Amino acid sequence: YWRTFHAFVSPKTVEFVNISLASSPTTKPECRFAGFRPLSIFPFTAPILLMLMLTFASAARVSAQPTAQSATTASVIHANPLDTSAVIRVAFRTTQGSFEAELYRRAAPATVENFLRYVSGGYYTGGLIHRTVKKNNQPDKPDSIKIEVIQGTVGSLYAQYALPPIELETTAQSGLQHLDGTLSMARDEPNTAQYEFFICLGNQPQLNFGGKRNPDGQGFAAFGRVTKGMEIVRKIHQAPAAGQALTPPVLIISVTRK
Repeated sequence: YWRTFHAFVSPKTVEFVNISLASSPTTKPECRFAGFRPLSIFPFTAPILLMLMLTFASAARVSAQPTAQSATTASVIHANPLDTSAVIRVAFRTTQGSFEAELYRRAAPATVENFLRYVSGGYYTGGLIHRTVKKNNQPDKPDSIKIEVIQGTVGSLYAQYALPPIELETTAQSGLQHLDGTLSMARDEPNTAQYEFFICLGNQPQLNFGGKRNPDGQGFAAFGRVTKGMEIVRKIHQAPAAGQALTPPVLIISVTRK
């Protein structure tokens, strides 16, 4: 809205001016002459009045600017890793059906932001869920740690434009766990994850920090969980495979934010 102030400025030439203040912090106050009429009073007070009004206009504009404190309040990370105010929802569409997941940005901010960059860039369009890990297709050794997951990747045309690897956010840091439906990042060495992700079938504690699935004991970076369509994930997990390679792989039509 606009506020208009009227005042005498010059007794001989100008009767008044309008000073308009906009509520928007990006709009400058306007000072324009609004009328002319010869006057013969107040010959010395007009300049003082004009200076006071311009000073008020400048102060009002400064007060409308956002403060540094308000701009940084939203960046505070709370302790609760499942704080619903920081949950981001994404939808996966595949040739085997659709499912949805929640991403926990407060718990695993770097991992979630990395995944979302791939999502917003369309990297997963034309990607594949290419791997199914079952208890019966892993080495049967006394010291082997068996898990059950499916693994997905970006489209082949996008792999050459992959973003730099991210630092590992362990489950000890995030407070998340590898439970049934957990979304996590695949990796080789620590700090090498880029775009390959996996989804847990059943609880997988050996994928957490301190678990024995990976010899370095750092575990994997859990960052979300499937909340709808878990039956599609199970269907993909049980699809035909040659060893751990799905035959054929399941096409990812799209991954989008909701």
